Amino acid sequence: MRVLATASMLTVMTLASVGAAEAKGCIKGAIIGGVAGHYLAERGVVGAVAGCLAGRALANRRARREIDYGSRVQPRGAGYGGGQGYPRRDYGY
Repeated sequence: MRVLATASMLTVMTLASVGAAEAKGCIKGAIIGGVAGHYLAERGVVGAVAGCLAGRALANRRARREIDYGSRVQPRGAGYGGGQGYPRRDYGY
């Protein structure tokens, strides 16, 4: 019973500190990969390394998708010629 309490407390403390990490995706992936590797193939360290690499790749992919493309586009009229905007259309029917 004491081993179960120690293991659960260690798990809670580890998961509580995951949010402050700078290695985005690596720690969460390492925890999940380590547990999966331990139970599936009895290779916890290999699972942790693979989970870290996979988590980091997913975090990088997510960061690339969240780029603010609006900051790269210049507003209309910024540049040569002043603020012309759209050409005025006067149709004299």
